[in-house]
Amino acid sequence: MPKVNIKRDKVNQINENKKTALVTGASKGIGRAISIRLAEMGINVAVNYNTSSSQAEDLVKTLQGIGVESFAIKADVSNLDEVEKMIHQVNETWDGIDILVNNAGIIDDNLLIRMSVEAWDRVISTNLNGTFYCTRGVLRNMIKQRWGRIINIGSVVGIRGNIGQANYSASKAAIIGFTKSLAKEVAKRGITVNTVTPGYINTDTVDTLPKKTKDTIMTWIPQGHFGEADDIAHLVAFIASDKSDYMTGQIVSVDGGMAI
Repeated sequence: MPKVNIKRDKVNQINENKKTALVTGASKGIGRAISIRLAEMGINVAVNYNTSSSQAEDLVKTLQGIGVESFAIKADVSNLDEVEKMIHQVNETWDGIDILVNNAGIIDDNLLIRMSVEAWDRVISTNLNGTFYCTRGVLRNMIKQRWGRIINIGSVVGIRGNIGQANYSASKAAIIGFTKSLAKEVAKRGITVNTVTPGYINTDTVDTLPKKTKDTIMTWIPQGHFGEADDIAHLVAFIASDKSDYMTGQIVSVDGGMAI
């Protein structure tokens, strides 16, 4: 009987079954936390960024240190050509994307009466069109392999609205409808589509808010404190896993009770 190298066979099996993820807007904040948590699950992570190249490269080193493959890839998700090139590069590197986390997003706040068309278009193009471009780009391979996870990062503002954020609120509310519709389209293909809607999370965006604004926001949160990026990352990790097989089309709020 030939000698079997059990250890090597086990490693080969793990490598063959190792999943790959593309996380958009991954270089900092919630995207960074999600990328780290996925890497801790043994998932290879492509780190998308638009402007934060040094932070993206730092994250790649962190993920490689955890023991997975990772690389940074620059692309503006509001640009269809750049998205298609990004997805092609990831597919060429890893032979497909199993998990897509649509995290990239921007804000450009103002009262609607003062909001420019350019500000409206920028937010819709990045937050909504970017989600569409990236999702459509990975879908064919997921359908072919009959397994996939599409995880959209929405916002509590897309549920309850907010003064001065009509563009942002509209983009995030639209993602809810997008999620529910696509979930029905691909449910029988082994693909789940869900949205996580964070509340106010301790990130650079929240850190720059004036104290008076923070104090006002705090009155909206039943738990009485801001969340952490890891709060979002742990939920995304569950949705990305096989343990969430029977969960699709769901909008899950992580917001300290704001959406109640």
